[in-house]
Amino acid sequence: MFDAAKTKDEIISWIQDYFKKNGKDCNAIVGISGGKDSSIVAALCVEAIGSNRVYGVLMPNGEQHDISFAHELIKHLGIKHFEINIKNSVETLLAGIEKSGISANKQVIVNIPARIRMTTLYAVSAAVNGRVANTCNLSEDYVGYSTKYGDSASDFSPLSRLTVTEVKQIGRLLDLPAKFIDKIPEDGLTGKSDEENLGFSYDVLDKYIREGICENAALKEKIDIMHRNNKHKLELMPCYIL
Repeated sequence: MFDAAKTKDEIISWIQDYFKKNGKDCNAIVGISGGKDSSIVAALCVEAIGSNRVYGVLMPNGEQHDISFAHELIKHLGIKHFEINIKNSVETLLAGIEKSGISANKQVIVNIPARIRMTTLYAVSAAVNGRVANTCNLSEDYVGYSTKYGDSASDFSPLSRLTVTEVKQIGRLLDLPAKFIDKIPEDGLTGKSDEENLGFSYDVLDKYIREGICENAALKEKIDIMHRNNKHKLELMPCYIL
């Protein structure tokens, strides 16, 4: 049985310990989308080290239709923030790729913004003496729903061992308005929700992860294939050993 209250307190203590060991005067840098994961990570960091040491970074790619959620979260938590539009960087890189003679396919177009966002987070982190927080959860990681060296990168990861179902339970204990926890998750890149991109619901995925149960054989096979094919995203880079 998942104990959300106990886990929340343990994560807060873990974040405090991380900063004691890896920069006691450093700040937490969180990319803020306004969705549940970034909202909950930011709230956990506020509980752990105080709102004065948490920086939210908003990174729209041109116009972001739901950026008001991110602004509202910043105000709710009372944290400092920066807003850096990545549109010009994305377009410049894509134009350079095309000019070189390479045709950018869907994977290139989708992954570039995620990697530029992570570059942006580390630039902010370097400027304000920070440590970058990862906002991925176990459900996403299990099926590789992240960009390698993009949103999968970071310095510390509070939620990567929790499923979406468990993350939401943690969020409800942090006095976050329900709209941040229940906002339909989307990647902000394809115009689709996470579940539309994946082809199955997080409820189905979470039950399979925690209980090993998936009644739909075709979905089970799809999840298994995605997990197997994307394990490299969570493993250390293979190195030749002399």
